Amino acid sequence: MSNRELLAIILRCGYKGTSVLQMAEMVLNEAGGLLNLYSMNYEELIKIKGISSSKALEILSAFEISKRVSFENLTDRIQINSPKNLSQYLNQKIGFKKQENFHVLFLNTKNQIICEKTLFIGTLNVSVVHPREIFKEAIQKNAASIIVSHNHPSSNCNPSEQDIVFTKSLVTAGDIIGISVIDHIVVSHNNYFSFKEKNLID
Repeated sequence: MSNRELLAIILRCGYKGTSVLQMAEMVLNEAGGLLNLYSMNYEELIKIKGISSSKALEILSAFEISKRVSFENLTDRIQINSPKNLSQYLNQKIGFKKQENFHVLFLNTKNQIICEKTLFIGTLNVSVVHPREIFKEAIQKNAASIIVSHNHPSSNCNPSEQDIVFTKSLVTAGDIIGISVIDHIVVSHNNYFSFKEKNLID
């Protein structure tokens, strides 16, 4: 089935003078495709003609179910030593967000994930994201090491100069404290950039 037909099933009906298939096509066009529709919130959805409060909630619910299924499958097969596999999980988690999210995975001595947390939301900047806040959280969780990640709202995952400078300061702080930074992974729309893979982290 096409994206239009699948969306039409969720919408169930159109509105006066517009069939449900026409409406589904219009929604996809206005959103700029299924990928953009996936990342839209409630307030954005109800601004589209024909999308009522209940239809917006139904669309969001359908996408939320797909996210949860993906998380369950991915968490079962995450390999910490494989940036590619880990990036799939992180893309589902933050890769489609419209704002930058700084996400941290806290690991034990066996490189198993103890827990994870989004610590900052907004433009990645050293004045906002400070190593002391990250390692304070890591110490509280008795983490032996961490993997940090953030998303680029655009589809370009190449790190900025700010990303590189920040990562260096984070690795240095981790070396002093004794909590190693295993990797910094930038994700966006199913793409990723691993500092470890590019030998930017030893």
